[in-house]
Amino acid sequence: MSDKLPVASITVSELAAKMAGGERIDLIDVRTPAEFTEIHAEPAKLLPLDKLTAESVKQVLTKNDTATIYVICKSGGRGRQACEKLQSAGLNVVNVDGGTTAWAAAGLAVIRGRKTISLERQVRIVAGTLVFAGTLLGAFVNPLVLIIPGFVGAGLVFAGVTDTCGMAIMLAKMPWNQRGGGATCSV
Repeated sequence: MSDKLPVASITVSELAAKMAGGERIDLIDVRTPAEFTEIHAEPAKLLPLDKLTAESVKQVLTKNDTATIYVICKSGGRGRQACEKLQSAGLNVVNVDGGTTAWAAAGLAVIRGRKTISLERQVRIVAGTLVFAGTLLGAFVNPLVLIIPGFVGAGLVFAGVTDTCGMAIMLAKMPWNQRGGGATCSV
């Protein structure tokens, strides 16, 4: 039996209605700096998931510590992880359903910067490269190299089951994801 509390959530339209009604909100974006620079909800403040602590959140609050803190990411997964982490530290947090993708789709105010390669795409590129290269090397050089695509496959299954991706965690710490410019593309 798990002692985790369920994560509360709110739709972007419900959050927008609160803001339209004059409520000041604290909205924390837990994506990488590169993703944040590409596009983010106008009132959001950046606190990447890998650097997120209760103390770092309290430093950026515009209201007091007991107020509700709204957490947003790209689509909701990392936001849910951040909420679980902050709930266990005693903070009152709510995940924004659909994340920044839903925020922009609803026509709410966003700030756009340079286009970057999303963390999700980076994971697919790295995983695909490792599987392809590992399979070729295993077939033509040494069959022991097939351990690499097997390991990547097991990692992807684990990520799907637990909603925690070790490769994404490692890629989020890469220098190109720490700068505002990020891994850029011209698409």
